[in-house]
Amino acid sequence: MTRRTATAAVFALAASLALAGCGDSDPAPSGGELSVGSAYMPQPVSGSMAAGFLVIANDGGAGDRLSSVTSDVAGEVTIHRTVGQTMEEVNDLDIPAHGKLVLESGGDHLMFEKLKRKPKEGDTVSLELHFAEAGPLKVEMPVKSAVYRPAATGSSSQSSSQSSSQPSTTSHH
Repeated sequence: MTRRTATAAVFALAASLALAGCGDSDPAPSGGELSVGSAYMPQPVSGSMAAGFLVIANDGGAGDRLSSVTSDVAGEVTIHRTVGQTMEEVNDLDIPAHGKLVLESGGDHLMFEKLKRKPKEGDTVSLELHFAEAGPLKVEMPVKSAVYRPAATGSSSQSSSQSSSQPSTTSHH
């Protein structure tokens, strides 16, 4: 009877571990692995609005969409697409599976409107990115000089295996 009890205990333990393993292997409701890098805001010239730029890398196998952005520095943050020479507000932007969404000067970008304070070079602006599938990501965006231009943001590169050591880098798993 001792052997039977031990066998039952081992079976129960194995079954509970298997169930726990199944729970851990279920994909998180994140829709993929998103990380943010190269975030910055040029010091705004206007006291009422500012632009923001960053790169969202998606290392997951499913695409997602940037659906909204909030920030303590602005009454409203809007998402803009640039087509040719025209800037238009959009509800969301795609983040392809195993790809990147690049928000850069002269291209798609964020607009911080109804500024509550005018950020100055050296400040950091807090924002939260919201996605269609993934949970929200908090990002600390440094304020750079009004004429700051970063090195290539990777819009032509498909490799996202190199992680950024900038303070604006944030990951969501």
